[in-house]
Amino acid sequence: MTDQAVAAAGSRQFFGRQRELKALRADIERTGLDTLTGRKAPRARVLLVAGKPGSGRTALAEELAAGLSDRYPDGIFRARLTEPGGAPVPTARVAQELLAVLGVAEPPGAAEDELTELVRSALGERRAVLILDDAVDAEQADPLIPDHPDFLVIGVAQGPLTGIPDVRPCTLGGLDPKSAIELLTAFTGSVRVTVDPQAAETLVEECGGLPSAVVLAGGWLSSRPKSSVADLAKRLRALAGDPLTRAFLLAHDGLPATAARILRFLCLAPLGRADAHTASALAGCSVSAAATTLADFAALGLLEGGEDGQYQVPGHLVPLLRAQLEERDRPAEVQLARARMLERTVRLLQSCRAVTEPEGSPARRKLSGLPRALRFPHTAAAAEWLDSRQAFLLAAARLAVADGELDTLARRLVASLVRALAAHRGAEAAAPQLYGLHRLVLDVAERRGLHRERAAALLNLADLDARTGRTNEALLRYRSALDAGRAANDPYATGRAMESVGGSYQELGDWQRAGDWYGRALAQRLARDERPDQARLYGRLGAVHTYAGRYGEALRNWRAAAAGHRRLDDLPGYARALSEAARVQEYAGRPEESLRTCEEAVEWARRAQDTRLQAALQLRLADTLDRLGDPAAARLHRAAAERLLETERSAYEIRSGSSED
Repeated sequence: MTDQAVAAAGSRQFFGRQRELKALRADIERTGLDTLTGRKAPRARVLLVAGKPGSGRTALAEELAAGLSDRYPDGIFRARLTEPGGAPVPTARVAQELLAVLGVAEPPGAAEDELTELVRSALGERRAVLILDDAVDAEQADPLIPDHPDFLVIGVAQGPLTGIPDVRPCTLGGLDPKSAIELLTAFTGSVRVTVDPQAAETLVEECGGLPSAVVLAGGWLSSRPKSSVADLAKRLRALAGDPLTRAFLLAHDGLPATAARILRFLCLAPLGRADAHTASALAGCSVSAAATTLADFAALGLLEGGEDGQYQVPGHLVPLLRAQLEERDRPAEVQLARARMLERTVRLLQSCRAVTEPEGSPARRKLSGLPRALRFPHTAAAAEWLDSRQAFLLAAARLAVADGELDTLARRLVASLVRALAAHRGAEAAAPQLYGLHRLVLDVAERRGLHRERAAALLNLADLDARTGRTNEALLRYRSALDAGRAANDPYATGRAMESVGGSYQELGDWQRAGDWYGRALAQRLARDERPDQARLYGRLGAVHTYAGRYGEALRNWRAAAAGHRRLDDLPGYARALSEAARVQEYAGRPEESLRTCEEAVEWARRAQDTRLQAALQLRLADTLDRLGDPAAARLHRAAAERLLETERSAYEIRSGSSED
């Protein structure tokens, strides 16, 4: 319908544009410049559908792609390159959305070049079609075009994409009168058109043949069975402006005041997408009333979609709705509507996360007290909602942060979204989305001078950088987090930042700096008597001294780590620290001492019932005995290790079988 589908409400029928379709199909076979020079085209063929918003350009691209399914059997992929309000979508974000659809893992925090390379590589393996909808310029579209001659890209734009070679635009004007009248008839039925065909021709002429205007005119007539086509043509002629503006004003002003207000507020919805909850929160009405109103708007051609309860505000209507919002609604009311929408989204996200908690937990008890409309019946329903709304939720977070006036709500929204994603997908799988959300937290924290939140965001971002091998970037962020933690007088943040700086230097092989920073972190933990952290840091110091070949220092720190774990009654930690001490003794050329320490570690691993650790230590004992010239004893320890591992495998198989039952 309109720019997305030139069709009647709820219909997939396509009207007109046969000449343009024929020209575009012929353009696929046209010999390109590379072929003329005797070389096979190195890249995908690119077609371009150009026209004003509302001209049916996207519908034409979709119709063309659907008709080519036999030639491109791997499917149709879509990416929108402009926000509903007209702002270009960053190419990195477009690439991220395509990678999600393609099922390709995205490295958290990856740069634009890396993301677009992944997209081109994934698409280049397919015979498929990519529709780049509403491209702003060639620079935005070009990085997404795969180097694969059997791939087809259909660009949709207002004008030529200068810079992409060998592309001829198919420029759209209005529909021919016959097709425009057929589109109108799909809304009105044939009677009113048949009784006054001249009025129908006049009406589509007043609409400029623009499909979006014809759809709005048809929706207006369908809701007024007693109005004539001639009456509508007369009303349109009396209004000022271009055809789309006049048709929109007629449709908007013909709505009841409450419905018109809801329609205007829909332009505030992230990505122009709205379901009953979003509309309800924006308008301050019930969810059921909002659902009915959205369905009515779709029938009038004012919204698209609705099959899954989600509707789309056509991009060409967003500027018109915003103009009406500024003219008719007070800024305070608009800001209140935004706040209600964000608050509703926060509550839904809290509910989405709470349903993953065990029965009887505080979160589940709180969930049971929420209104039924805000509750999810089970985890699967919540996960499905989160998946289907992900783009909307991420856009809501970006808009809330960019607003700058609702920072408290923005922080709550981002925090709730982080928790929901981590609960349903796990931190590892959700890392690409979490990276962007932590950046948003950082933006708010820096704007508001919130040092504690800034430190937390920097630590989270640095952790993700470190996991993906960007150690230098992680190091810079950890040091910035240390500064923010000190400014906030936050001992947790400063201690964690110092330890993480040490870890970064360790990853870079700078043992001296790593040991220095671990020492600083340990001094703070000792001053605060934080014993578990002390034991861990003694172990980290022991590791870097081992790598540096300073075996005396390494052994002292591993013994201190072992003593710390022993005081905490952490038997597995104690056994591991002893095993590392044994390793250092072996490196230092003291095999007898290493053997005794390793035997002690085996005994403590047995007491801790850590079968895998016990088996690993038995194998280390065997290696040490071999070096000491006692192969018989070494064989005994290897056999014992194998029995332990076999027992562990059998127990795992039993557990797996029980879970399947």
